[in-house]
Amino acid sequence: MLVVALTGGVGSGKSSVAVRLGGIGVPVIDADAISRDLTAPGNPVLDLIAEAFGARFIDAAGHLDRAAMRALVFSDTAARARLESILHPRIVLEMQRRLAKLSAPYAVLEIPLLFEAGQTALADRILVVDLPESEQIRRVRHRSGLDVAEIQRIIDSQVPRSQRLEGADDIIDNSGDPQALEEQVNHLHRYYLELAATRYA
Repeated sequence: MLVVALTGGVGSGKSSVAVRLGGIGVPVIDADAISRDLTAPGNPVLDLIAEAFGARFIDAAGHLDRAAMRALVFSDTAARARLESILHPRIVLEMQRRLAKLSAPYAVLEIPLLFEAGQTALADRILVVDLPESEQIRRVRHRSGLDVAEIQRIIDSQVPRSQRLEGADDIIDNSGDPQALEEQVNHLHRYYLELAATRYA
């Protein structure tokens, strides 16, 4: 099975692409969703996080305080590396477990931190969703209400746009309207089906 890694900077529209691919029947495995499952109340991973960072990051109901953790890891590279050392190996194992259960021409791994986590070897092709940084900031502000300084910290914590584009096998330009995005997704879907058929013929 052909495996495509879907990535892009914050606010680039990765989720919109993933939703469209899922809507036409492509299996999509979302690394962020797995991360949320791992940090759900009662999961032993929360104990590891509390041990590493302190119980103040777990609220009275047993939920991870995501806002506090986000503020910490985007301002402290050592803290971010410590959190990633807890989560990333477990996320990779779960993605691989889910991939092994699939039967499809191709599947998509939606991995926001693909390059940052050094996980490019998990896929046969890398699909980057791209748009200018100014548009990233505008869309994240509209979506989440975060201030520009915090959004910029998130952007700065990710690999540069140029590095993502250099590492891409395929690129979707999401600076246009939804129709333009739809057309690009459909084009790549056909391409990946052809590639999978040729590869495994």
